[in-house]
Amino acid sequence: MTVFAHSGAVPGPAPRRGTGRHAAPDRLGDVLVEQGALTQEQLDEALGQHQRVGAPLGAVVLARGWVTRRQLYVALAEVWGADLAFVDPVEVDEELARRFPAAMLARETWVPLRVEEDGDGLPQVVVATAGRPSAHIAEEVVRRTGVPRVRQVVTTDWDVQRALRTVWRDELVHDAVQSLAERRPDESASTVFIWPQVAAAVALLAATVAGLFLDASLTLVVLVATVNVAVALAVGTKALISTVGTAWETVEQVTAEEVAALEDTDLPVYTILVPVYKEAGIVGLLMRNLADLDYPREKLEILLLLEEDDPETLTAALAAAPPDLVRIVVVPHSLPKTKPRACNVGLTFARGEYVVIYDAEDRPDADQLKKAIVAFRKGGDDLVCVQAALNYFNARENLLTRMFTLEYSSWFDYTLAGLDKLRLPIPLGGTSNHFRTDMLRDLGGWDPYNVTEDADLGIRASAQGHRVAVVNSTTYEEANMAVGNWIRQRSRWIKGYMQTVLVHTRHPWRLLRSVGPRQTAGFALLIGGTPLMFLATPWLYAMLVVQLVWPGALVPLLPGWLVDVSTANLLLGNGVIIYLSLLAGFKRRTYGLVPFALLSPAYWLLHSIASYKALWQLVVNPFYWEKTDHGLSSHVQVEEVASLSEPADVAPAPTQAPVARPARPASDVVRLMDPAAVPVPPPTRPVAPPQDDAPRDLVEDLLDAPPADQEDRP
Repeated sequence: MTVFAHSGAVPGPAPRRGTGRHAAPDRLGDVLVEQGALTQEQLDEALGQHQRVGAPLGAVVLARGWVTRRQLYVALAEVWGADLAFVDPVEVDEELARRFPAAMLARETWVPLRVEEDGDGLPQVVVATAGRPSAHIAEEVVRRTGVPRVRQVVTTDWDVQRALRTVWRDELVHDAVQSLAERRPDESASTVFIWPQVAAAVALLAATVAGLFLDASLTLVVLVATVNVAVALAVGTKALISTVGTAWETVEQVTAEEVAALEDTDLPVYTILVPVYKEAGIVGLLMRNLADLDYPREKLEILLLLEEDDPETLTAALAAAPPDLVRIVVVPHSLPKTKPRACNVGLTFARGEYVVIYDAEDRPDADQLKKAIVAFRKGGDDLVCVQAALNYFNARENLLTRMFTLEYSSWFDYTLAGLDKLRLPIPLGGTSNHFRTDMLRDLGGWDPYNVTEDADLGIRASAQGHRVAVVNSTTYEEANMAVGNWIRQRSRWIKGYMQTVLVHTRHPWRLLRSVGPRQTAGFALLIGGTPLMFLATPWLYAMLVVQLVWPGALVPLLPGWLVDVSTANLLLGNGVIIYLSLLAGFKRRTYGLVPFALLSPAYWLLHSIASYKALWQLVVNPFYWEKTDHGLSSHVQVEEVASLSEPADVAPAPTQAPVARPARPASDVVRLMDPAAVPVPPPTRPVAPPQDDAPRDLVEDLLDAPPADQEDRP
């Protein structure tokens, strides 16, 4: 490995993240032209784009596909007066590596390699950095090792990522899974029940059983009355919040003029996290949907988070020929295998000032990122998250998708707006959550043990004095069109609500002191009351049926007034839900869906089925993430075929470039992937390093990688 030696601290600014961020544009451009990587015409155009968007020249030429990463870093090394070294993870000294936290190295894009002797026989630490060699790195190395001499070489950011995934693998997994549980155990769902909760549940059950033996009639009256009060409070809370949402437009209104006034040079780097699992059929469509975002491509970082045991999606992602702004991050296998765990790994590598989550089938409004930035700048320093609305592109596919669409419209248009107006904790949606990256890290990221990590994070943010806002932008998703698939998804959501309630009621007085009585009551009645409503609904229906079929049959067990109250409670609750669904249909001008609001009572019974499944799983399998199948809609299937038949290069919008382009050279891809992460058969012939500029099929590159046992370090 060729290196450029630096003795002691290296003069220069502290490293910043991003490709070529410290290279003088003119000098870097001249070197690229001298090396034959760029033409003069390309350089002139790239310099113009560099001035227009304020992105590093290296990011511009990479985004346009004019140079490979190897070509760029060879030029950067010359500009910085250092030699280039392509890092093999085998070269990293593990004992040395353990002195440096993976999260810090990922953010600053450098890794320590080994300790060696210099020409004078003195020990020195060799460091590979994807940024300019700097005093900051040297000082950090000296502080952690005590070795006063540091040699810094330049490598690509993908080499850094690959080394981190291989050498620091266990630490990355541990941080993604256990960080919150270790830093703030009271906020983690890793423990389902604490002993006071178990004791309270046992005491309540024992009291109920004893009451049934001692005075069954009185006990039944108390139980039914308690359930009725709880349901009435939960329904009333939802009605009040939604009414406030209809009366006051509290969604953060970002106008087209405010978006147009944004200067590309003033836009920050934005990271998009896309956790994908068993979604090989829609990866191509995902690339096309993200291409529609109106944001300077040079300032976008898309992290495609793929699981280690999902080679099909990995192969499909490579075949989709993602552009340079898309980085494939293979998430190491560990339990619990949940979306928030994958997102925590992605957060470790995120380099943007803001970060957003999208699901594989999402279609965000083109200007959503810019609207989120405006909302953050208007919202104040305590604004940690901006939530975009969610809705469905296949709303009219069948009866279930129609009901799902009405429910989501009501939730995002009225309920969240009301929560915002009343300054109550906002449970986030599972996608299109835009965060300030540093504040998200301070919160501890997502809880990998909570299967509705979004709702939990919204509550945690509120408890720590942060605010969540809703912005007038919509992301369109695929509505579940199969009942079984819907119940799997909904039971996970409801189980997550139950987990969130258990976590945040461990210390009720502490919660009361931190957020206040109004916020505590809102949390308890909305988050806690929602599962309770669904669990109680079948019993209220059963009472109604018995009363209608056998009038007076319940009188020996319950007083007539309580039966009447239960019936009224059920009818009023259903009336509220029907009314809110009607309003949602009218507000979205989806008038064809309005009549289906009358079927809301039947739709609620599906929630009840999902709730009992969720309750069972909470006890026997609390951390199990039930996978929701996507790509079932005919809308998705037609558009996926269209995305495969379209040419890879699409004319970019003025401030963006297309997401799809021809396959990048193999040298830019092979080092991104950890071949040991994908089960592949051993090669039948020796594998030679790919030539830098020899385009090869990306799937072939993956299959040509050395088998896992050859990648392991001795």
